[in-house]
Amino acid sequence: MSRRAATLVVASCLIFLLGLAAALMPVPYVALRPGPTTDTLGRLGKGPLIQITGAPTYPTDGHLNFVTVAYQGGPGNRIDLFTALRGWLDPDVAIVPEETIFPKNVSTKKVEQENVQEMTDSQESATAAAMNELHKPVTTAVLVDSVQKGLPSDGRLRPGDQITAIDGRQIKDITGVTAGVGAHKPGDMVTFTVKRDGKEIKVPVKTVVSPDKAGKAIVGVILKEKYQFPVTVKISVGDVGGPSAGLMFSLGIYDKLTPEDITGGRFIAGTGTITPDGQVGPIGGIQQKMVAARQAGATVFLTPTQNCADAVASKPKGLRLVRVDTMHGALQALAAIRTGQGNVPACPAA
Repeated sequence: MSRRAATLVVASCLIFLLGLAAALMPVPYVALRPGPTTDTLGRLGKGPLIQITGAPTYPTDGHLNFVTVAYQGGPGNRIDLFTALRGWLDPDVAIVPEETIFPKNVSTKKVEQENVQEMTDSQESATAAAMNELHKPVTTAVLVDSVQKGLPSDGRLRPGDQITAIDGRQIKDITGVTAGVGAHKPGDMVTFTVKRDGKEIKVPVKTVVSPDKAGKAIVGVILKEKYQFPVTVKISVGDVGGPSAGLMFSLGIYDKLTPEDITGGRFIAGTGTITPDGQVGPIGGIQQKMVAARQAGATVFLTPTQNCADAVASKPKGLRLVRVDTMHGALQALAAIRTGQGNVPACPAA
């Protein structure tokens, strides 16, 4: 072999090895793929996904599936360039910057914890939305979430305390607590009536001036609201996180508490956040969620209005997109599909 030929062979090998090394180089992107889809009317493990006690429930038929997005990559487990390039060529996969899923200066563990909390919050909002749609009473409890170290509430109030009154006046929400404390001048005493360990007690707390607003009285307590329902609803979803299953949870709860089968035996899937008053909000990963739904057998997909443009652009064959703004609207659309009468809002083309 001539020196020239040998040089070409060596150069070619080096180029190949460099290209292979580059292809295997970790890159700051995340691959989003169709994830599992789960029937809210079905079972998860040994028990029903939605378990209701305290009210009659009815048999259900068909499916009301929520859908998820699976991700590959992230800090400490980045995908390589080859995987990213392959994902860019796959219409069912989205390759997004790592910061889209894992913001800078936020740990992976923190992101996962926030996703779990969002799932818990969405279940409570879904239960409230279903109860409101069924005209069942929903009340709100104000709880102490945490106390600020070094401020007057520290050592006086405790996380988990339910505040029922301020200075003897009953309160119903966080605004009532804020107004009750704010009616005082810094240095005044405020008497909190709280439920703690099954007993109602009075806890006097001295106010101090707010560091953020001169003249404003505060006690240094962080509050949260918790809904109280006339029935007990337990939703089991395993390690799934995020708020996007809210709409489907609310429909599943509603279906179990009403004698009429709202699916008409059809395989319905969908997505969307939900507020306690039944407003449906947009979600991420609509393309992957539609693919997951269709692969599972869904023929109808409930789509938040703000996701319609993206959904229409990548709709799988055989999947009917139904546009929803509220839980009530979703129920009306399902009734129209079931009976063949009435309007079924469709996602408009972009």
